[in-house]
Amino acid sequence: MADALEKFVSEITATLPRDRPVLIAGPTASGKSALAMEFVRQQGGVIVNADALQVYGNWRVLTARPSADEEASLPHKLYGHVPGDRPYSAGDWLRDLRPILRDLQRPVIVGGTGLYFTALTEGLVDIPETPMKIRAQAAALVQEGELAWMIEQLDPETAGRIDLMNPMRVQRAWEVQKATGRGLAAWQDETPPPDLPLFDTLPLVVEADKDWLNARIAKRFEQMLRGGAVMEARNNLPGWDPKAPSSKAIGAAVLIAHVQGKLSLDDAYESAVVATRQYAKRQRSWFRARMEGWHKVDAQRL
Repeated sequence: MADALEKFVSEITATLPRDRPVLIAGPTASGKSALAMEFVRQQGGVIVNADALQVYGNWRVLTARPSADEEASLPHKLYGHVPGDRPYSAGDWLRDLRPILRDLQRPVIVGGTGLYFTALTEGLVDIPETPMKIRAQAAALVQEGELAWMIEQLDPETAGRIDLMNPMRVQRAWEVQKATGRGLAAWQDETPPPDLPLFDTLPLVVEADKDWLNARIAKRFEQMLRGGAVMEARNNLPGWDPKAPSSKAIGAAVLIAHVQGKLSLDDAYESAVVATRQYAKRQRSWFRARMEGWHKVDAQRL
């Protein structure tokens, strides 16, 4: 597999300028991180995280962040640099990314958060920061099962534009409307030029067969358990807050329940694998809908 990955990168970069930024999107467990590392090994540059949960410092194993050895062997940026209780938006990510884009090192930006790539290549409006009071109110409404009511409060343009099945998107839209008096769609219509237009990059989206990926997801979670995920949950237990942004890491809640003695490890494993497969399905749907202009890469070639 390593030889295939090396050959693939050699072929695709044969006529590529060595300073061309590379974007690598793909569903969880599809091999995109290994692809990013191979790009940097062969052509230099810096690996930049575009995964909304790998920014948090308190879940390395569970979010499949690069290992400490991997981060030491090749330059990595925007991994584990955010406290677990701090909200972190696509706008925050762009602000952290801009100094890297101004650097002389070629960025190889890799991750599974489609919104980050869309913000980067299509632009993102600078919406005022939501006051903590409103953010807490929104989180409480979601926790209390008031998502349908929140959707009813949204302006029709925003409601027709966001994924209403995604509680995080609904919560964000509600917060913006509550805090600013304007719908999220109205803000989005004022979107500035992108920081990195797609035509200035090599954009790759890794595609994976469902059955192949599902098997990879199950195997990877087994590796996480062997690699310290339970101990990581024990370390997170003293300050555990299910409402904290980093607590959305898939498997976090069930592993916490396991170390609390409320759930068997087998049940935690099954629950996490099912949730990860559902997440991968949503990722694939996003990429199909929003990344038509990206070069498709078959995960089984890597």
